[in-house]
Amino acid sequence: MSAENNYSYDYDYNDTASIGPKTGGQDDSWIWDRVVLVVVNFVIFVVGVWGNSVVIWIIGLKMKKTVNLTWYLSLAISDFLFCLFLPINAAYIFTENWIFGLSMCKFISFVMFLNMFSSIFLLVIISIDRFVSVVFPVWAQNKRTVEKASIVIILAWTVSIALSFPSTVFRNISLEGNKTKCHNNYEPPSSHLAVVLSRFVCGFVVPFLIIISCYSVIICRISSNRVTKSSKPFKVMTALIGAFFICWLPYHIVVLMELTPKYQESLGTYIQVFVTLASINSILNPFLYAFMGEDFKNKFWRSLLRKIENALGEETHTTNRWVSGSSTVEVSNARVSTHM
Repeated sequence: MSAENNYSYDYDYNDTASIGPKTGGQDDSWIWDRVVLVVVNFVIFVVGVWGNSVVIWIIGLKMKKTVNLTWYLSLAISDFLFCLFLPINAAYIFTENWIFGLSMCKFISFVMFLNMFSSIFLLVIISIDRFVSVVFPVWAQNKRTVEKASIVIILAWTVSIALSFPSTVFRNISLEGNKTKCHNNYEPPSSHLAVVLSRFVCGFVVPFLIIISCYSVIICRISSNRVTKSSKPFKVMTALIGAFFICWLPYHIVVLMELTPKYQESLGTYIQVFVTLASINSILNPFLYAFMGEDFKNKFWRSLLRKIENALGEETHTTNRWVSGSSTVEVSNARVSTHM
C-alpha cells in the first residue's frame, strides 16, 4: 500500500483538505460553507480567548487559592492555549493551503490534542473531586489541599502530553497541485486504528463514564438532602454533562467511521463541522465552571468596576456603596462548591 493510501483526515483541528468539491469549480455553496466555518472559528477565538483570559486573570490575581479554583485555572489555561491557535485553523480552512511549514503542522496538531486530553482529564478530576466532597465531606475537608491538587494537575498534563505525542509522529505535509496540505500519514496503516481507538477510549468513553457515575451519585445525594432547596446544582451538572456529550460525541463517531475506507471520501466534506463543534467546548467551560459561581461573579464585577473607576479618575456614591457592600464577600471553598 502506498503512502498516499494511508493519508487520513481524521480529527485534527486543522484537517480541512477534503472540504469542498472534488472536481470542477468552486460553487457558491462550497464558498459559503467555508465562510461560515471561518466566521464561527473566529467567534470561538474571540470569545474563548476573552472568556478564558478573564478566568485566568480573576483566579490567578484576584482570588485566594483553593482546590476548586486550581482546577478552574488549569482548565482555563488549556482552553486559552487551544483558542489562541484557532486563527491558523481558520486560515487553512479558507485557503486550503498550509503555509506554516512542517514543524508548525506537527506543533499545532500536538497543541490541539493536548487541549482535548487535558480538558477532558480536568473535567474528570473535577467530577471526582465533587464526588469525594459530597460523599466523604469530613475526609475531603481534612485532606484536600492546593498542593495535592497541583500534583494531580501535573500528572494529568503529563498523561495528556503522552497521549498527544502521536500527533507529532504521523503528522506530515504534502504538495497537491499548487497547494500544500497538512494531514495525517499513517504508516504502517495499523497505526491509524491504534491512534483512533486510544483517543476514543482515553478521550471519551472512560472519562464520560466516570463523569456520569460521579454526578449521578452527587445528584442522588443532593436530592435526598432536604436542606438543599435550590435546583441550581442540578441544572449546572446537567449542563456540564450535556456540553461534554454534545461537543465530543459527534467527533468520535466520525473518526471511527473514517476507519472504513468507503466513508473516508464523503466524511472529508463534513469533518470540519464536527471539529468546530468540539472546539465550542473551550468557550463553554469558563461559563459553566467559573461564571456560575457567585464568588467568581462578585470578584469579577468588583474588579471591573474598579478598573472603570481608575480609568475615569472618579468614584460615584453608588459605586462606593456597591464596593463597600461587596467587600465582605470572602472566597470560601465550600460556597464555590455549592454553585458548581
